[in-house]
Amino acid sequence: MNVEKPSNLTWFKSSYSSGGGGECVEVATCPATIHVRDSKQNPTTAPTLSVPATAWHAFLGLVQA
Repeated sequence: MNVEKPSNLTWFKSSYSSGGGGECVEVATCPATIHVRDSKQNPTTAPTLSVPATAWHAFLGLVQA
């Protein structure tokens, strides 16, 4: 699978992440790829899950259902 990994991603914290150190998920979007990481870890070394945008949108549809 060919997945985009630009070096200058813009990350957004989930609106469900609490400010008190709870669940913290960040997402960065590209035209064809969605990148997800755990922001509780060091952002420069945290592992990143990268999935095709079509798969991410299908996942969100199932979660919302």
